[in-house]
Amino acid sequence: MLILPPVRVGEHSLPDGRVIGWAEWGRPNGTPVLLSPGAATSRHLGIDATAVAETGIRLISLDRPGLGVSSPSPQRTLADFAADVVTLSQQMGLGKPAMIGFSQGAPFALACAAADAVSALAVVSAADEIAAPRFAGTLPPDLQQLVDLSVDKPEQAAQVFATLTSEAMWDMVISGSPDCDRHVYESEPFASTYRTALREAFTQGPEGYARDTVLAMSRWGIDLASIGIPVDVWYGELDLSHSPDQGASLAARIPTAVRHLVPDSGGSVLWTESLRVLRTLIGRVSGPN
Repeated sequence: MLILPPVRVGEHSLPDGRVIGWAEWGRPNGTPVLLSPGAATSRHLGIDATAVAETGIRLISLDRPGLGVSSPSPQRTLADFAADVVTLSQQMGLGKPAMIGFSQGAPFALACAAADAVSALAVVSAADEIAAPRFAGTLPPDLQQLVDLSVDKPEQAAQVFATLTSEAMWDMVISGSPDCDRHVYESEPFASTYRTALREAFTQGPEGYARDTVLAMSRWGIDLASIGIPVDVWYGELDLSHSPDQGASLAARIPTAVRHLVPDSGGSVLWTESLRVLRTLIGRVSGPN
């Protein structure tokens, strides 16, 4: 696994005056693949550079509003992010790109799929819609309290999430990960790059992360049944933190979804299985839907 700094970075202005930041790896004329990163991370953290080169893609990681260099948008919704992606794709001449949504970035990527803003989607170690009724009574009490607060009193929930720092996020991820994930996260240069992405995400303060988390922990308001593009849902079989049922019910709600459960793997599947994820995604773009 080869983790490298971005080859190109930049910002684009949106019609309302906000900017959205991005970072790129791979061929400038390669098949465009957008990345919606995980919780509290910036555009700085990509995926395995060897897999990016081998598949010939142009990987473009985005800073969501309020994270990294992207302008805040305190009242934004998941649908608003999809609208931003449409505008950015037009400005960058990407057509309708493929997309990867990782961890907390997955609901935002699914909103893009529902809005027909992307051509194919891989959701990897996806944060599930844990506010949905089917998960009632299955969550740990402390997590259920945060979900209820996010649904009923989102502003108060945001205040709770805004108490976290980049270091606290690192500690939470490491302490809650199985050994197979810690082996990835604590190795170099991954650990240094991951910590940099966390620090960058909090450059403007914690409010961007807090809004992301409220949106992810509330009801999504996404018509998953309307998604018509190819969707691959990836989980490691040892990942017990992103979804109560490792994406089984999430995949069942998306008519086009194919679920992949990777043996002996955890939440770091995006990096340990980068080549497989990318090959599958590019195959969906070039093959029949």
